[in-house]
Amino acid sequence: MTRIAVILGSTRPGRLGEAVAQWVYENAVLRGDAEYELVDVFDYQLPLLDEPVPPSLGRYSRPHTLAWAEKIDSFDGYVFVTAEYNHSIPGALKNAIDYLFAEWNNKAAGFVAYGSVGGTRAVEHLRLVMAELRVATVRAQVALSLFRDFADMSRFEPGPRRAGELALVLDEVLSWSRALAPLRHAPS
Repeated sequence: MTRIAVILGSTRPGRLGEAVAQWVYENAVLRGDAEYELVDVFDYQLPLLDEPVPPSLGRYSRPHTLAWAEKIDSFDGYVFVTAEYNHSIPGALKNAIDYLFAEWNNKAAGFVAYGSVGGTRAVEHLRLVMAELRVATVRAQVALSLFRDFADMSRFEPGPRRAGELALVLDEVLSWSRALAPLRHAPS
């Protein structure tokens, strides 16, 4: 069965992303069309790029990198849940992405972002990063507004159309993940 990770990219104390990621995960699981798993970058406690060689060489030496690589490699696609910090993605998410290379290749990714303008600038940055890692990003995305989708900018209360937007993201990620399977399983 196709495996899709819902990756929570913010590690900030009091982060709003936990509720958003849980909403994405719960909606995804109800579909029954793939195996979904919630993956929290915080749980891996990745220090700032401490591997001695570039990830493109695939020679990981640190236990935390090996655990992260095994987790990411086990999926066929991803839905990134990201905040927008200063027109970009959280540093912890960029760090986690940069730890690996081949584990991301030939997979699909979708985005659920939140921020004052729906996290759209963070998603644009993620699309560029994903392209370099040979990840196909889907067009659909969920852009959650801190002003309209969070009561008092602190309690997640998604608007009525958000579930439909999320369904489209999940549809596209699943389709592209399946379409890219032959590339992931081709002999090297």
